[in-house]
Amino acid sequence: LEVHAQLLTHSKMYCACDADIAYAPPNSHVCPVCMGMPGTLPVINAEAVNKTLLTGLTLNCTIPPLSKFDRKNYPYPDLMKGYHISQYDLPFCENGYLDVEETDTRGNVTRTFRVGIIRVHLEEDTARLMHRTAPDGTPYSLMDANRAGLPLMEIVSAPDITSPEEAELYLQKLRHLLRWIGVSTGNMEEGAFRCDANVSVRPEGYAEYGTKVEIKNMNSVRSM
Repeated sequence: LEVHAQLLTHSKMYCACDADIAYAPPNSHVCPVCMGMPGTLPVINAEAVNKTLLTGLTLNCTIPPLSKFDRKNYPYPDLMKGYHISQYDLPFCENGYLDVEETDTRGNVTRTFRVGIIRVHLEEDTARLMHRTAPDGTPYSLMDANRAGLPLMEIVSAPDITSPEEAELYLQKLRHLLRWIGVSTGNMEEGAFRCDANVSVRPEGYAEYGTKVEIKNMNSVRSM
């Protein structure tokens, strides 16, 4: 599972724009930096780095002595720069785990399973597309750039989850932890906690993985 959690900071990842954009008017929290204007210079948000490291420690990760940012190019219509600043081979946190409890109807723990955490890295969010339909039936899209440049933490789990039920329990506990340590609101209706699933389907009894398929915004996240 690839979980994206918006970090709870006062400003955006690489500029001084107010990060409290949940109910702000469209395109009201923007500047030349997060709009990707030519000649702008990003400056790293230290609080976002600290909260990513805190998350890594909470998830029993190793904090490497060296880390760096990378530029990833994507042709997305909601990514004005055509790239975003993220991390690739040297993330802030790696090789962790989260123990998840399964309970019965009375709340008694029936078993515990461990989900490995491959990496926790820091990047910036994209803008937001809003798809609409005109009165004559013509579809069109609007873009709100308020979300562009928000500090976004990505938590990538190992392929240790074997059912939708385990995935839901893992996501519930992970969201609870992020809110408890104060690094994210976890408000899914605001897009502060999102998940993509990489699913490998295989016949029962087979040990080898099948073809991996990525599922965007899996329903188990919405159902929590």
